[in-house]
Amino acid sequence: MLLNNAGIGIKGTSWEGLDNWHKIFDVNLFGIVNVQHTFVPSMLHQENPAMVITTGSKQGITNPPGNTAYNASKAAVKSLTEGLAHELRELAHCNLTAHLFIPGWTFTALTSPNTQDLADKPNGAWSSEETVLYMLDKVRQGDFYILVPDNETKREVDQLRIMWAAADVAEGRPALSRWHANWKALYEEYMREGLAQLE
Repeated sequence: MLLNNAGIGIKGTSWEGLDNWHKIFDVNLFGIVNVQHTFVPSMLHQENPAMVITTGSKQGITNPPGNTAYNASKAAVKSLTEGLAHELRELAHCNLTAHLFIPGWTFTALTSPNTQDLADKPNGAWSSEETVLYMLDKVRQGDFYILVPDNETKREVDQLRIMWAAADVAEGRPALSRWHANWKALYEEYMREGLAQLE
């Protein structure tokens, strides 16, 4: 099992901080690419089942405003991992699979650098142990997209948000309509109705 995980998040607008863009992509995307190029060729010849689990981000799927470079890098990681999964699936006699690990709010020293005591975990977050155990269960089931909930955002909420984001493209709505003033009420109604149907 190869856990391919790399990520930094330097905030900035989409039109400034070119050095930050390079740093983010060098780590978030090319860190993943470098590990993949180093290990996958030798893993292709495994006789036993093997897997590459790459850490993505919900931000690379729903693209919330506020950190465009990070979102773009994680969208590229999603695309890269989908491509790898397809390539491996098409190889004859290949026992190697790829999976995209998409954590929810996970409390770690990285996500909360000012906190020395992990006992201070916010109620909404999952511990890293909870997140990894969920990921392992989904990998055992053969899932490619491992969309992890947390105590604040249930899987159904993530699913509805992802469907809304995809519909921006399919229905020709404004970019990121979920955060657009003219679409806010419709988005909120969509979420209420969607969650009500799941109850």
